[in-house]
Amino acid sequence: MVLVTGGAGYIGSHTCVELLNNGYQIAVIDNLSNSHPQAIDRVKEITGRDFPFHEGDVCDEAALDEICKAYPFDCVIHFAGLKAVGESVDLPLAYYKNNIGSTVKLLEAMGKYKINNFIFSSSATVYSGENTMPLTESSVRGCINPYGWTKFMNEQIIRDTATARAGMSAVLLRYFNPIGAHESGQIGENPSGVPNNLMPFISQTVAGKYAELSVYGNDYDTPDGTCIRDYIHVTDLAAGHVAAIRFCQSHKGTRAFNLGTGQGTSVLEMVHTFERVNGVKVPYRIAPRRPGDFPVSYADPSQAEETLHWRAEKTLEQACADTWRWQKKNPNGYS
Repeated sequence: MVLVTGGAGYIGSHTCVELLNNGYQIAVIDNLSNSHPQAIDRVKEITGRDFPFHEGDVCDEAALDEICKAYPFDCVIHFAGLKAVGESVDLPLAYYKNNIGSTVKLLEAMGKYKINNFIFSSSATVYSGENTMPLTESSVRGCINPYGWTKFMNEQIIRDTATARAGMSAVLLRYFNPIGAHESGQIGENPSGVPNNLMPFISQTVAGKYAELSVYGNDYDTPDGTCIRDYIHVTDLAAGHVAAIRFCQSHKGTRAFNLGTGQGTSVLEMVHTFERVNGVKVPYRIAPRRPGDFPVSYADPSQAEETLHWRAEKTLEQACADTWRWQKKNPNGYS
């Protein structure tokens, strides 16, 4: 049985669907600070399966005790955490306290209840901006914001724990840029306030929530001057977690894997693809660069393909279509 922390969130809810569709039993804990309980209901509708949901904070030892006592978990997937890069610069202590504290509490509970398999939601933000592309798992690591450092530090905490704890298996999944939504249009990205991520900003602008999309900088050393990123469909990303569970069951120690497509797409390429696929116009303006944005970042996902037998399957076009379907069906998200 799998404990999914943060399972009502964007990536967490899609991973719950993948787990249930692959026959796993799950339970979810989420404090709903950046998610919505309706996501849990819709996961149940999509899969036709029921599962327990606990509203609780992973930093709360009593809440973890309650759920770990109740179910025979053999694996934990840890999504729960604060995740806005800009906010982390303004509120660094909140990010360190929450993101690192929750991982420590979770690892302590796993030791207490003899749960040996751990999959951690890490990020490409652990990589230094000085690397050549594509990024491999051995590329130089180093962060430029507190959010990234929480991922970096959590990776080390997990490595040290797995080294000290006989029988423990940990997989660190370094996500690139998740986009898209479930093809049903029932679950998708539901940001609070102005979106930090490109795809929901595009879709909400087209829907009329914002007058125009802000494109942060068009003078980078890239073909069209805008930043290039590796955008991966969220359902492909979710499938990577199922592959990671299978790997955990037959390997001990800690391994890190990039989850990306291996292809870079610029901001303006994404805008024009969204327009073409959905037959809409995306109004945008060029805004000043954002501090800390790298010109180019994309993955070498070959280790995940060779070792986890996983690779991204869905296209950018599919992600654009799925995002717009989610937006149209849910103009106010889950509200």
